[in-house]
Amino acid sequence: MFNVYSVPLTTLVKEFELEVAYRSSDYENIQLTVADVARPGMQLAGYFDHFEPMRLQVMGNVEISYLQKLSESERAMTLDRLYSYKLPALLVTRDNPLEPVCLDLAKKHDMTVLRCSEATSTIVSAIIAYLSAALAHRITRHGVLMEVYGEGILLLGESGMGKSETAVELLKRGHRLIADDAVEIRKVSGSTLIGNAPALIQNYVELRGIGIVNVAKLFGMGAVKSENEINLVVNIVPWKEHEAYDRLGLEDQHMEILGVQVPMYTIPITPGRNLAVILEVAAMNNRQKKIGYNPAKEFTEKMDNHFRNLG
Repeated sequence: MFNVYSVPLTTLVKEFELEVAYRSSDYENIQLTVADVARPGMQLAGYFDHFEPMRLQVMGNVEISYLQKLSESERAMTLDRLYSYKLPALLVTRDNPLEPVCLDLAKKHDMTVLRCSEATSTIVSAIIAYLSAALAHRITRHGVLMEVYGEGILLLGESGMGKSETAVELLKRGHRLIADDAVEIRKVSGSTLIGNAPALIQNYVELRGIGIVNVAKLFGMGAVKSENEINLVVNIVPWKEHEAYDRLGLEDQHMEILGVQVPMYTIPITPGRNLAVILEVAAMNNRQKKIGYNPAKEFTEKMDNHFRNLG
């Protein structure tokens, strides 16, 4: 069961520098809970089947010009019916003028009215993208998230396995830190996961024996990144003498996170293994697989052809 997240309307107003034409009595408490916004063209024409009033309602040139063609009484009746639903707010774009009846009815129904100068399609797409990210389903995992050669690698493993030390070694090699110890993971689309650090620990790494290190100040701002897509999971486990490990890489492993299947490697480690180098190779190998090249399959095919020719 996923938690339900929300975005305060005040946050959206500040983010997009919207003008507040009328402020409702509950303005400070209004929460947006869906990422979609709506243009109420069909509702202005009187069709309210499948209407979703929890969405932010946006009026542009089309809706405003339609209202202007109605008589004063028809306009008031149309807006009165629309406003009777408990809308989070109404946003009027392109600096379209607000008729007195629009604000009068907003006061009657105690509904917030916003304005902006941007084109309707521009502001709608920007708001949807912003809300989609802010309202995305999310979980927190214990691990390290690094960007290595453009690939977001989520490093998992038990405490004390050397995840943070590996992160520092990767930083010295020019790669970037997204999160250490706790990784917040959001599902922003059907197949895309974005990871970031909780605000309290952003840019910090904990090294046993040394303590807390500020990566941005120690390695420079180029060594950190606020968020990144998760392209690969690497699970590090202690080496077990009698455990069978896949040596060719023919078996594609995946880990399901928030319903998304993410490619995964399980890497057994022993003292002396250079895990940072292994992760670099894993990142490059994963990029090759995404463009259709699989070295394990190529090697297997060569071996099969070799033994067929011997026969």
